[in-house]
Formats: sequence, C-alpha cells, structure tokens
Amino acid sequence: MGRAHEVDYQIFGDDIQFVEIGLDYGETIVAEPGAMMYMDSNIEMDTVFGDGNNQNAGKGLKGILATAGKRVLTGENLFSTTFTNRANDKKVIAFAAPYPGKIIPVNLLDYGGQIICQRDSYLCSAKGISVNIAFQKKIGVGFFGGEGFIMQRLSGDGLAFLHAGGTIIKKELNPNEMLKIDTGCLVAITGQVNYDVQFTGNVKSAIFGGEGLFLATLRGPGTVWLQSLPFSRMADRIFEAGRRNGNDAGKGEGSLLGNIGLGNIFGND
Repeated sequence: MGRAHEVDYQIFGDDIQFVEIGLDYGETIVAEPGAMMYMDSNIEMDTVFGDGNNQNAGKGLKGILATAGKRVLTGENLFSTTFTNRANDKKVIAFAAPYPGKIIPVNLLDYGGQIICQRDSYLCSAKGISVNIAFQKKIGVGFFGGEGFIMQRLSGDGLAFLHAGGTIIKKELNPNEMLKIDTGCLVAITGQVNYDVQFTGNVKSAIFGGEGLFLATLRGPGTVWLQSLPFSRMADRIFEAGRRNGNDAGKGEGSLLGNIGLGNIFGND
C-alpha cells in the first residue's frame, strides 16, 4: 500500500462538530456515505465498494466482495464515498458528526501505523488508510466487552478522523499500568494495549450500582481514547424519557401548568 494522501484540516464547533478538509489537486478523502456536509464545486464524488483504497485491484470480483464484506462485519456501509479534487488549486470539503460529541483526528504514523477502534467511530480518512476487521480473540471480551467480537482496525500512514460521544480524553498508559473503564466508554486503543474484561467483584454493586457485571480493563503500554457519553447510553436515556412521557400523557408533565391540564382550565369547551 502506498503512502496515504496528505490533507489539511480544521475542526469547527464544540458539542456538534464538523471537520473541513483541504485537498490539493488529485488528493482524495474517503468517507462513510451520508457524512458529507458541503464541498467546493470542483471536487468529484464517486461511490465504490469497500474502503476506496483499491487494495484489491487486480483480484477481480472476489477480492472486491471480500473487502466490502469486511466493512459490513465491522458495522460500516457496504460502500464508501470518495471525494477527489480535480482543480489546480486547493479546494475544501466538510464532514459532519452524526450525533453530539467530538471529532478525533489521528495520524496513524504516530501510533505505529494502526489503531483499533469501536465499530461506529470511523468518520473519514485520507485515501490510503485501510479499514479492516479486528477480531477479539478473548471470549470474555467478545461477550462482555461492549463491542462484541468484531472491532475496526485502521491501518496506514496518514490521517483518519474518528467520532465519539460527549467529551473525549486521551490517556497514555505506561507498561503494566492498568485502567478500568465502563465497557461502553472505549473509543480506540493502540495495538500494544491489552484489552480484557473483569467482573466487578461485588454482586450487590453489580446488580444495584448501575455499572453492570463487568468492567473493561486496559493495560499498557499504549494510548487509549475514551468517551464520556456512549451513543448507546444516550439512546437508552432518550428511549426511557420517551416511554415515561408516553405513560404520563395528559398529566401536564414538564409544563408550567403542572398537573393542571388545559381541559381543566377551559372545561369542556
């Protein structure tokens, strides 16, 4: 695989961000379908199977389908969208985050050429970055680690952009230093980090403490990225709020009138 395209970028916003990427002539950015926010008129858009990096060029239909199939297993779309600058001067394109959170720019060259991330965190990358499967070999991690047996492995020597919920923190772990986290808060780790799960050790806390039966353990050396608001947690809260509001329909919950309905004020009119 050749060198990834070198692109410039600027991130805008705070809680709901988007990234604007500058492309010189011939440079290409690869993204998930539907992530594009706006682009200059001289940028050419194309839809391709797989990750858009032509790694299976010359391998025929079987190689193309293999790449596309891997993307489906990692939770990504069957297709990728490529955006290439066909103008002689620099042009820009922007990609928006799918839900409140932060966009994380990662230069894979700074982390040994690869990172492993949760399945839905990939937003876009420079052409030349490969998106592949990272299998969890430990049964406990697969069942109880919050990400299942399949995660994403991003490989290459250029920029990739991830997205995660809430506030993002990056931690550097020393050799044998261990960090315990909620299983849903993991965004990405470098290849040397040992990822495992551990029973909370206290049945009462596991049942009534709200933290679940297992915690994820990350042991260094390496770099880890954590999110404060996993999308699954946010979705659960929204669902629960909707369910409560549905059960309380007509009770005036959340209004200045309290439990006095409009029908009580105006009678039967």
